[in-house]
Amino acid sequence: MITGELKSKVDRLWTTFWNNGISNPLSVIEQISYLLFIKRLDDLELVKEKKAQRLGRPVENPIFGDNNKHARWSDFKNITDAEEMLRVVRDEAFPLGAALLGRQRMIQTTIASGGGVVEQRACCTRFIKGIFLYNGR
Repeated sequence: MITGELKSKVDRLWTTFWNNGISNPLSVIEQISYLLFIKRLDDLELVKEKKAQRLGRPVENPIFGDNNKHARWSDFKNITDAEEMLRVVRDEAFPLGAALLGRQRMIQTTIASGGGVVEQRACCTRFIKGIFLYNGR
């Protein structure tokens, strides 16, 4: 069971979704899952980078390259312009995650159908900032 501070943050996120017209819990959970997957990819890449730096070697099998580094959670979480953050998440981070999952068609269909977290500026930025504040990264 979720209690305390985490429950309060989850409740605030759900209220944000609801207030922005996103009332289908499955859509919210689906897109939150994609965002958390993208965050996890960045966390794994950070671990690889630290290991490579300690060993004085290049990063083995990097997930992010120079052409898509701005699709990293650690980069787009700091974007202050909500429109730009939404664009990066929707047009770059989600497709990258989809490609890595091998689920391009499903995610493209979900995004194209609209009405999701990544179609709402307020939801996108509040979710990303909320997760950032939750674990400090």
